[in-house]
Amino acid sequence: MSNIPAELKFAKSHEWLKLADDGTALVGISDYAQSSLGDITFVQLPKVGAVLKAGEAFGVVESVKAASDIYAPVSGVVLEINSALDTVPETLNRDSYAAGWMVKLKLSDVGEAHALLSGEDYAKLIN
Repeated sequence: MSNIPAELKFAKSHEWLKLADDGTALVGISDYAQSSLGDITFVQLPKVGAVLKAGEAFGVVESVKAASDIYAPVSGVVLEINSALDTVPETLNRDSYAAGWMVKLKLSDVGEAHALLSGEDYAKLIN
């Protein structure tokens, strides 16, 4: 059983979103996704200032098993990236929901976040 924090929202493509009160959000991949990929060896993230559209690929995660696109769960502008993943990509395996966050976004439409899956619904999807 994967770890699924109740306070997060999830995309069907296995990204999570942690919404802040100021209209920003952190985005990363779920524990289920990192577990399915295996040992992560490389992460490619967008540049600060990039404009992301919900459902479009914004980066890549490579592991010993496969390479997988990362999709934006919501639309927004990249405010910050987790540059620590450049040198320590395996952080995603160890702590996908905290230290393994990928990008911080300024959301274009907060309503998109509310359309994502709850932790409970995401658990149903992956089980």
